[in-house]
Amino acid sequence: MPSTSPSSSAQSAREALAVRLRHLREDAGLTGRQLSARCGWHPAKTTRLQKAETAPSSADIRAWCAACGAEDQAADLIATARAVDSMYMEWRRLHRTGMRKVQEDWYALHQQTRHCRVYLSTLPPGFLQTPAFATALMTQITTFQGTPNDVAEAVAARSRFLYEGGHRYVVLLEEAVLRYRTANPEAMRGQLRHLLAVMPLASLSIGIIPFTAQRTVWPLEAFYVHDDTTAVVETLTAEIKITQPREVADYTKAFAGLAEMAVYGDDARALIKAALDALE
Repeated sequence: MPSTSPSSSAQSAREALAVRLRHLREDAGLTGRQLSARCGWHPAKTTRLQKAETAPSSADIRAWCAACGAEDQAADLIATARAVDSMYMEWRRLHRTGMRKVQEDWYALHQQTRHCRVYLSTLPPGFLQTPAFATALMTQITTFQGTPNDVAEAVAARSRFLYEGGHRYVVLLEEAVLRYRTANPEAMRGQLRHLLAVMPLASLSIGIIPFTAQRTVWPLEAFYVHDDTTAVVETLTAEIKITQPREVADYTKAFAGLAEMAVYGDDARALIKAALDALE
């Protein structure tokens, strides 16, 4: 089970890049001060870059490589830095032009996924949200983040890949997801009825973890495991893409434990119907 921050993969990748930069300096026989002088910046910047406290820009990497006589390595290091940067993406940065582009990219990833395991403790996953529920949620997020409001376009960009074949989704929801009043009562009723309606789909399995379940895995942040190769974790401030096999394995292990606590079929439907009755 995950015992460290979900951002640890991104931090590990930053540190690995910093080590590569330090090795270039050492191989060139330069001290930190000598490299700083050649690059034209304060020695403190070199220290921050080597400790992964500051992410290097493309210009920083080019200057560093030139100072070390390793211009041929600049392109690879820049590509690595960009890959690291994409592992930890703040929501405000992702939503800086609105939410539609993020929705399109998100669904494009799911279109490529054959087997996805999904765990959520606060909300139904986006691909199971009704337009009314998604509108209410995205409006709250846009207001909280202070980003451009293109909610109508973002909701319209949603995909119907659940009905296209070739995909398998196993979704685990905490019972609290059914009870939180994230939208108005009418939208909540529509959302719960939609969950009941999609449960028979061959492409989908929905399990509900009851309030009364004996916990063997504590409630976690939302995460998606794509084809055993990538875990996408959603926190309040960022989306984190994890590709390190050891950490992906931690999320699959946690998912297996959560799945054992869940109920399915008629028992899951009973929990959804009880939540519906509570809205009446």
